[in-house]
Amino acid sequence: MTSASTAQTANAGGSADEPTDAAGPATSGGGGRIPAVVRRRLETVDARLDRGRAWLATGVVVAIAAILRFVGLSGPNGKIFDEIYYARDAYGLIDRGVEWNYKDNGPSYVVHPPLGKWLIGLGEWAFGYQDAETKISVPGHLVTTAPEFGWRFAAAVAGTLSVLLLVRIGRRMFRSTTLGCAAGLLLALDGFHFVLSRTALLDIFLLLFVLAAFGALVLDRDARRRRWARALAAGLDPSLPGRAGRPPSTWRDWPWWRLAAGVLLGCACAVKWSGLYFVPAFALLVLLWEVGVRRSAGVRRPWRDALLDELPWLLAAGVLMVVTYVLTWSGWLLSDDGYYRLASRYPNTPGLSDTPVIGPLINLWEYHRAAYGFHTQLDDPHKYQSWPWQWLLLGRPVAFYWSGDGNCGAPSCASEILLLGTPLLWWSFLPALAATVWLGLARRDWRAGAILLSVAAGLLPWFWFALDGRTMFSFYAAPAVPFLVLAVVYVLGAIVSPAPAAGTAAPPSADDAADRRLVGGIIAGAYVLLVALCFGYFYPIFVGRLMAYADWSARMWLDGRWI
Repeated sequence: MTSASTAQTANAGGSADEPTDAAGPATSGGGGRIPAVVRRRLETVDARLDRGRAWLATGVVVAIAAILRFVGLSGPNGKIFDEIYYARDAYGLIDRGVEWNYKDNGPSYVVHPPLGKWLIGLGEWAFGYQDAETKISVPGHLVTTAPEFGWRFAAAVAGTLSVLLLVRIGRRMFRSTTLGCAAGLLLALDGFHFVLSRTALLDIFLLLFVLAAFGALVLDRDARRRRWARALAAGLDPSLPGRAGRPPSTWRDWPWWRLAAGVLLGCACAVKWSGLYFVPAFALLVLLWEVGVRRSAGVRRPWRDALLDELPWLLAAGVLMVVTYVLTWSGWLLSDDGYYRLASRYPNTPGLSDTPVIGPLINLWEYHRAAYGFHTQLDDPHKYQSWPWQWLLLGRPVAFYWSGDGNCGAPSCASEILLLGTPLLWWSFLPALAATVWLGLARRDWRAGAILLSVAAGLLPWFWFALDGRTMFSFYAAPAVPFLVLAVVYVLGAIVSPAPAAGTAAPPSADDAADRRLVGGIIAGAYVLLVALCFGYFYPIFVGRLMAYADWSARMWLDGRWI
């Protein structure tokens, strides 16, 4: 596998945006010559590096994640926590194209966009759906299973795919298959991610699309740097003004991955509006990376040129994001059954219109205004509500399921599904973030900045809402979790292979470096093993396993805060 040490030596002495692995000068067939320092700064991960072994290791980690998530997926029986809303809304979407209240035989008023529920509904379509309260029972179109498996299937797929994405993103960012697999394994063994992957809630889909958008932007960054490297090798003079100093552009050179990120962010927003928080953060990342590549190439005015060249593409990605979002409402737009869809059915609601073509869009806007009003006024107290500053400390996890029934061989029994992050992992997040800030500044490392900015996008907006006393829950932090894991792995990479800050010390001798890697590897490996053991200890309260009450109580480490 690719050496884990590469992850942290890559940027130890280079520019703020690029690694400094040793490399000789590159000479193009056309006679162009790139200085060694520029070549190093424009370097990207070699797609051929350890391709077979990297995918084999990736497959092992993903298989672990899939087995954990799919085994016993249909338990416990019935709808738990907010499945009572989302599983029913999902069935309405696949049955009628809109969320439908089968008890009242009318459209449901919902305050989240439909994409996540469409995905849940695909599992119900494939494997069947039952609801005793509304007396609905339909077989699956592929195979009929326990209905719980149907409405939880898409979440398990999304959770497994997010592990796959994190492995590949980590490998590309850290240039290490070992560290990439460590990131995926830590995510697979996180109780918070694990429980969301086995429950028909929306947050795991939001996490998936945000992470996929970030991965697309990392690929876009590499593609744009290869474009500049090819142009410089072909003899481009970046100091020339205008188009003469820029790489040639054909449709093949368009930022396709950036446009894909726009579509994926549209999907994220179509699951929950909180996906919007990542849009300005990711746009800023793109601009910083584009300025960095121009500075590395020798462009005289990198900020001006980056803004002129890239803003149109960012706007195009924004347009694709909006179009994607609106398309996810196609069931509502193409039928007459949706809430607020026809003005004639809501004569006391101002602002609605039945004007052809434009009327549905006006009504969709009014629907969004009403939903936004609901979110801004959501301040009802809840037993499991928590504040953003409590989330990383596991200050108030959410109980999805609880039962004291059953025979466990003890006088008193307990069965619970608790949305709790694996404690050893989560209590590492704050130290890892502090270390990432330090290492990022000391090494001028683009990866640290990308991780920190993504974490900030996932967490900081909720601090603003906390000022208004909005009711919030710990699962609102879900999109930030993969980036928090990347912060931990970034620090593990630094432990495996510490490197001096730029210009402050000579590199260690080969023997010293080998000793450091050995000791660092033992420390990092021991940490991952301890996280796995911690996950195993809490596993019974992640899946609702029946146990003696005393055994359940022993796992309530923070006593009343976890009960």
